[in-house]
Amino acid sequence: MEVKKLNNSGAAAAKQVNVSVHAKSETPARLKIQSGKFKMIIDEPEHMGGTDLGPSPIQVLLMSLAGCLNVTGHEIARQKGLKLKGMKIDINGSMNPCNFMGCSFDERAGFQTIRVSIKPDFENVTEEEISAWLKETESRCPVTDNIKEGTQIDVMVK
Repeated sequence: MEVKKLNNSGAAAAKQVNVSVHAKSETPARLKIQSGKFKMIIDEPEHMGGTDLGPSPIQVLLMSLAGCLNVTGHEIARQKGLKLKGMKIDINGSMNPCNFMGCSFDERAGFQTIRVSIKPDFENVTEEEISAWLKETESRCPVTDNIKEGTQIDVMVK
């Protein structure tokens, strides 16, 4: 991850974060992927033509959402002076695979719904503080923003 400073004014200058991912397909369903020093395999389960050697792309998306909500929630708690000892996050996404598989194009290819349940372990906080913390966590989480909003994605052949 590369961080570039955009200006020098103010105590908290704005920064641009650039994240790069490099990947190479090993089979039609399996991808060897690297970002920074981290490597992993993304695959499909056997019933989807994969070898189940790693999580599927949609599982990785939901894992990313959980990870981002975790770090965002902890950072917001720290900024607000709240004692957050930890949190449990459960995510369930529902989608119809027919668009992806080519059997129907009536619904979009992605998740129709994603349900997130967060159980934070706070010390000495009110329900109002938890509610405000959750609202801010959801609004400041970059992965939540990318899923909810229309991020421009340019796909091209090189």
